[in-house]
Amino acid sequence: MLDDVDRRILRQYQRAPELTLSALAERCAITQATCWRRLERMQEAGVIRGQQAVIDWRAMGYEVEVSLRITLDKTAPRAFDEFLAAAREIPQVLEIQTFLGRVDLRLSVIARDMADYQRLYRDHILTLPHIADIEALMHVARIKSDEVLPV
Repeated sequence: MLDDVDRRILRQYQRAPELTLSALAERCAITQATCWRRLERMQEAGVIRGQQAVIDWRAMGYEVEVSLRITLDKTAPRAFDEFLAAAREIPQVLEIQTFLGRVDLRLSVIARDMADYQRLYRDHILTLPHIADIEALMHVARIKSDEVLPV
């Protein structure tokens, strides 16, 4: 169970993961040793899963983002497994989500421009196994994108 000090550390760590241990401890009004022990404990418990660099894909030349809602032909016994294995191999697929309901999966796909997206769609997406239905939703604007949790 997390206490108030753990929550304080997590709030500061989420806001600024690049902080040094001493700066994080100072912001949390605790000693460096306490901060380090608590961070270690939360990592071991799986509360903190790691750090990662977040790269702006637009800065890397990708201008198009599309959500693909996909329904699979579930008469094939391994439809999900085979689809997921193939979809994971496409580098432009940034995210794969599964759902219960009419839509089985959602792929988040990026492309450099519309011509690149059309090539990707035709040559890679449409060749994925067991697709019964597919709907493309073109992203217009990202209103909120935040992974900071309210702790």
